[in-house]
Amino acid sequence: MRIIMVSDVYFPRVNGVSSSIRTFRRELTALGHEVLLLAPDYGESSDDESWIIRVPSRRVPGDPEDRMMRYHEVLALEGKLRELQPDLLHIQTPFIAHYAGVRLARRLRLPVVLTYHTYFEEYLFHYIPLLPRFFLRWMVRSLSRRQCSQVDSVVVPTDAFSEVLRGYGVREELYINPTGIELQRFSRGDGERFRREHSIAPQRPTLLFVGRLVQEKNIDFLLRMLQQVCRRSPEALLLLAGEGLAETMLRQEAAIRGLQENVRFAGYFHSQQALCDCYAAADVFVFASRTETQGLVLLEAMAMGVPVVSTARMGTVDVLREAHGAVVVEEDETAFAAAVIRLLEDAALRQRLGTRGREDAANWSAEAMALRLESLYLETAGSIYLFGREIRTNA
Repeated sequence: MRIIMVSDVYFPRVNGVSSSIRTFRRELTALGHEVLLLAPDYGESSDDESWIIRVPSRRVPGDPEDRMMRYHEVLALEGKLRELQPDLLHIQTPFIAHYAGVRLARRLRLPVVLTYHTYFEEYLFHYIPLLPRFFLRWMVRSLSRRQCSQVDSVVVPTDAFSEVLRGYGVREELYINPTGIELQRFSRGDGERFRREHSIAPQRPTLLFVGRLVQEKNIDFLLRMLQQVCRRSPEALLLLAGEGLAETMLRQEAAIRGLQENVRFAGYFHSQQALCDCYAAADVFVFASRTETQGLVLLEAMAMGVPVVSTARMGTVDVLREAHGAVVVEEDETAFAAAVIRLLEDAALRQRLGTRGREDAANWSAEAMALRLESLYLETAGSIYLFGREIRTNA
């Protein structure tokens, strides 16, 4: 099949949507499909641009990380895309990509799949603080119902998030299809090298968080938890691997709590090997986000054999429900700190959980998840009723 993906974000913009698109594209290509991505032009390239059409974009006011594609520039690609004779269009995000993608699909007479990646209701108010929360929630729910009704198939990454959409009033069938993890990319790392390069003593107790440094990740909770850990283990170090708009606030929070020597802002690792080395350097992976629709970094940590301490909210419930390599705790600083301390003080327990975590991660392989998506593509393209009328039936 020839698949067009449309997204408002992709690398070099780092987030879960970008990672999901990259992972599925690799696996779908390995299965013999062709994938073309329409994504914003950030003024810099990612590693491989051969399968990407960069769409002229403009800055988003108040958001230095993102770009907004120009709607008419997306539609102007109609002729070029028609020549490629695509079989299906897959929308990845709900902004310009959705509306321009739906319009392109109408013009090209293509079936449309939509993946609903993000739990916007729980964090949109961080970015639009002048509007009341009740209005933002009403807006998100209304848009979600409308957008899901405009496509042929809707994909969500977890059961928990499908329940959220049902609560919004979405009545269309929802297909559960998580993003898989490329196990071969998260199999080994050199933790000793990472500690040497970053001047971390070999025996220093080290916690790790990987992800965007933004308010919805609940990292300030991890800082409060770390205070309690440090009462028992004064040398404990929390590595924050990532970048984001909340970094300045988090640095200030760490200073206020006297944690300047216990928190290290490691930045974003552009090298896969450097990221794996970072995972391998950690004794415990910690996570407390309230808004994840899946939580891929939990799977990455488990695949790397790093024991996890995490809350289970939203999509992380599905990942952690049967995970034997993780300790699941409530969002309580004392309980969370106690679980971390127990692991830091018991090397044998860390090793057992690390081994089990690798087994957990193997159940979420990227290849298996891509096969599920392939089946949905074939089903969606087989007999399509788009916008109320049958436009195509494939043998």
